[in-house]
Amino acid sequence: MKDRIIMQGLELHGYHGVLDAERELGQPFLIDLELFLDLGPAGKQDDLALTVDYTRVYTEVKKAFQARRYRLIEAVAEGVAQAVLSGFPVDAVRVRVYKPHAPVRGKFKYLAVEITRRREEN
Repeated sequence: MKDRIIMQGLELHGYHGVLDAERELGQPFLIDLELFLDLGPAGKQDDLALTVDYTRVYTEVKKAFQARRYRLIEAVAEGVAQAVLSGFPVDAVRVRVYKPHAPVRGKFKYLAVEITRRREEN
């Protein structure tokens, strides 16, 4: 893998889940991102145009997260990954979606999924 930009703990409120209550009341979600790309040119030239603008990434992730009411956090992760790959010059993206208040009986810190998607070669 190449260099990485890491964005950790993006907090978003969403209406994702299988249960009616989750879809009506919503709950907090956390998202971690790792964007894989060559950061050498940006580091050498100190030029934002040669890297990825974090504010734009956050905005696009939020749009993808809110684009629809997903049933599964797997689908949330996929939507976020595709938004990053289609909107930014990254070679790959790793997305972790945490659901701290998942409706599961028992004690746990959070439930999460993690996916890694790579840009397809053309």
